[in-house]
Amino acid sequence: MDHYFSEKPTSEETIFKISVNALGLSFEMLSASGLFSKDALDTASKLLIEKSKISGTKGLDLGCGNGVVGICILKKYPATEVVFSDINERAVKICEKNLNKLKLKGKVIKSDLFEKISGEFDFILSNPPYAAGRDVCFKLIEESFNHLKKRGTLQIVARHNKGGKILSEKMENVFESVEALAKSGGFRVYMSVKN
Repeated sequence: MDHYFSEKPTSEETIFKISVNALGLSFEMLSASGLFSKDALDTASKLLIEKSKISGTKGLDLGCGNGVVGICILKKYPATEVVFSDINERAVKICEKNLNKLKLKGKVIKSDLFEKISGEFDFILSNPPYAAGRDVCFKLIEESFNHLKKRGTLQIVARHNKGGKILSEKMENVFESVEALAKSGGFRVYMSVKN
């Protein structure tokens, strides 16, 4: 069965437009079958977009899907450079189409977590694939630490009572710091700083 974290979705590809309203921005972008939250901007990603703390100039949208998180950041903070990454090749293709359609610059990489990602970032944003299993999410947190600059941040969104609490404990364990930046509808945005 296909999941949004499948590398090669086998479901029939249907591409369509969705409306995005976040950070005071309003625009249309493409989405597709076989992607996470394909029909609309989901509650968790919107919370991450609106409550994340953006500092520095280089960021990573890890598990980018159609690219909505990083695209909102690029539109709101034009001086920022964002790298987009996903294991799902359909997500990578749709994200590239969205950047072109919206005339934004960004590098899109097909990668299983950090497998093909090099360099260090000022911030990493992710709505982690909890459905892929706890081990994948733990690996995302551990590997993020090694790809952040000093004072860089990892910011993730998760449903607190459905795995988020465990992920926040893992972040505290790896980074020795974690704070909840926002809470809404059962979701929380957690941030850790690399000291």
